[in-house]
Amino acid sequence: MLVFVLRRLAQALVVMLAVAFIAFMLFQYVGDPVLNLLGQDATQEQRAQLRRDLGLDQSFLVQFGHFVANAAQGEFGLSLRQGRQVSALIAERFPATLELSLVAALLALALGIPLGVYAALRRGSAGAQLVMTLSLLGVSLPTFLIGILLILVFAVQLHWFPSFGRGEVVALGGWTTGLLTLDGLKHLVLPAVTLSVFQLALILRLVRAEMLEVLRSDYIKFARARGLSDRAVHFGHALKNTLVPVITITGLQLGSLIAFAIITETVFQWPGMGLLFIQAVQFADIPVMAAYLCLIALIFVLINLVVDLLYFVVDPRLRIERAAAAH
Repeated sequence: MLVFVLRRLAQALVVMLAVAFIAFMLFQYVGDPVLNLLGQDATQEQRAQLRRDLGLDQSFLVQFGHFVANAAQGEFGLSLRQGRQVSALIAERFPATLELSLVAALLALALGIPLGVYAALRRGSAGAQLVMTLSLLGVSLPTFLIGILLILVFAVQLHWFPSFGRGEVVALGGWTTGLLTLDGLKHLVLPAVTLSVFQLALILRLVRAEMLEVLRSDYIKFARARGLSDRAVHFGHALKNTLVPVITITGLQLGSLIAFAIITETVFQWPGMGLLFIQAVQFADIPVMAAYLCLIALIFVLINLVVDLLYFVVDPRLRIERAAAAH
């Protein structure tokens, strides 16, 4: 297990260095930070002085080394648009995005797994057909359209939920959350549902397909021949083996929820990292864009590592194979 973790960490380091290089190239080829900071009216002397202060007069490798060292400490310089430390901006926005993504992921799992099992066990029934039809709509409709429809129905016509913003939040040290206030929960409902629809439909269809495949396997037939009840066969044997690919998809989709919540945050004006990134792109705020790219890559790397470790918990066959390979 230790060798496995060390190998994964080495791979993660290579990935992060590659992402850091791509983020660093943004500074080289997308706009001139000196021009953005000083404007058109600055003199040549002022520009030269700022280049020296920022280290832009040094060689490419030296600049990249400084960038990696600073990025490892969470420092990406000043936002060209707001004039504040990028790390402070990310720290302000990250709780909103993480909260939205986690609630959306929990919704997708809490509904997707049981509905997928139901669609597999009741295949051909009217209820299962309805579930599969709705799941097809979920994977087909674009996220922004789902968000607009939810706003139209539940915010404009029914007035049940607010249509934008995060609502009232509570500060817990350096962390902010809207889960502890009624207003914050009301603001969270529509964006969380919007963000979860695609993931829910994907998990539902995956669980159904894997469940049907597992139910056709030989060991399930053997379990039935032993006289085990349907409940024991379905939930004690079939579902457990179905969860292995579900863990993979769920882990990767959690990273996708955090990375690609941009559309949902834009539709609902949710003050998270996605909205911050959109504003950074509009104003060519390179430090914010680079920080966002590195943070999302780090999240994906960590999630992949956790998913690989969960394999050993869920699937005992992997532990047996590892032990056999060691001998």
